[in-house]
Amino acid sequence: MRVEIWSDIACPWCYVGKARFEKALEAFPHRDEVEVVHRSFELDPDRAKGDVQPVLGLLAKKYGMTEAQAQAAENNLGAQAAAEGLDYRTTGRDHGNTFDMHRLLHLAKERDRQDELIQILYRANFAEERSLFSEGDDRLVELAVEAGLDADDARGVLADPTAYADAVRADEREAAELGARGVPFFVLDRTYGVSGAQPAEVFTQALTQAWGERSPLRLIEDGGAEACGPDGCAVPRS
Repeated sequence: MRVEIWSDIACPWCYVGKARFEKALEAFPHRDEVEVVHRSFELDPDRAKGDVQPVLGLLAKKYGMTEAQAQAAENNLGAQAAAEGLDYRTTGRDHGNTFDMHRLLHLAKERDRQDELIQILYRANFAEERSLFSEGDDRLVELAVEAGLDADDARGVLADPTAYADAVRADEREAAELGARGVPFFVLDRTYGVSGAQPAEVFTQALTQAWGERSPLRLIEDGGAEACGPDGCAVPRS
C-alpha cells in the first residue's frame, strides 16, 4: 500500500502530523508493506528566494493578530509538538521560500533518503536556533549531507534552478486535482484522503480501512498463453 503525504517544510502542522501518522504506522500490523512518499506543496509559492521574515510578524499580519496573540498561537503549537515528542522553538523562528528544499527532497527520493531529509529539514526549521532560510545554499547542503546525500549532488541541484522544478510543480498540480486545499494531506492508495494533523487514532482507522478494502487482482485470462517464470520460459513446440 502506498501513502502519499503532501506537505511543506514551513508548515508546523505538517511537522506534528508526520509524527502522529508515524505513531499510527508503527503500530500498524502491515507497516512493512506500506510505502510512504512525500509530495511537494508550497504554502507561500510567490515569496521570493531570500525574502525572510520573522514568524510572529508574519502571523500577526496574515491573521490580523497582535504579536501577543501570535505568540500564544506559537505556544499552543509548541505544546502540541511536545505531546508528540517533538522539539519546537516558540520564539525566534523565521519564514521563507521552500522551493529549493522541495527540489532537494526529489533528489533525496531518487537516492532513497527522502524521509531522512524531510525530518532533518523539519527539525532545522522548528527546533534549531540556526535559520533554515537566511544562511543560503551552504546550510541546505549541510543538511542534505546529514541525510545521507552527496554534497556535490546537492550543490548541483541548488545551482541549477530547473533541476526537479518540474517534479515540484507536478506534485502541486496533482494536489490541486485531488482537492487538497491545505497541508498536511495524506492519500492512501489513491482511495482515501486524510486532511490535517489528525490524531494517531484517525490515521490508524484510515490505514486499517484502506488495507482491508484493497482490491485483489482479478485475472481476465488465467493461463494458457506462453509466459516466462522463475523456472524459465515456455518453449514453442512445432
